[in-house]
Amino acid sequence: MSAIETFYVLLGLASIVPLVVANRQLYRGGPGVSAVEAACYAFGLLALLAGWYFNFQYFREYGDAAGWWHWCTLLFANSASASGGQDLVIANVLLFPLWIVVDGKRDGVRAAWWCFPMSLLTSFAFAMALFMALQQRARRRARA
Repeated sequence: MSAIETFYVLLGLASIVPLVVANRQLYRGGPGVSAVEAACYAFGLLALLAGWYFNFQYFREYGDAAGWWHWCTLLFANSASASGGQDLVIANVLLFPLWIVVDGKRDGVRAAWWCFPMSLLTSFAFAMALFMALQQRARRRARA
């Protein structure tokens, strides 16, 4: 792993810490891990590792040209990728923050807004999965 790849892995992992620390009360006592919560953790981990793999391939392929702007322009390189790219941008940048703020507050997930910047440093699917796991845990804890 190159120095830049190591940096992004550490930055991504560090971005997870504030959300877990803010919600540590959800992991103290209370219910165990449900099947849905476990699935969220598993799918999130899969998304995180797959995302890092492909992002590192991107860094290796594009070298000095690699960066946020370049990566975003590649989302719209052709009609097929633009179709997926616009979905990703709208879901991650517009709908995801709205969902996590509204439902996070409703369900008692602290600092749910942090999932958005975390999604930019890890993976959108990972951030979504972690939020869903926290949401499931908070709902089960509230019913207990």
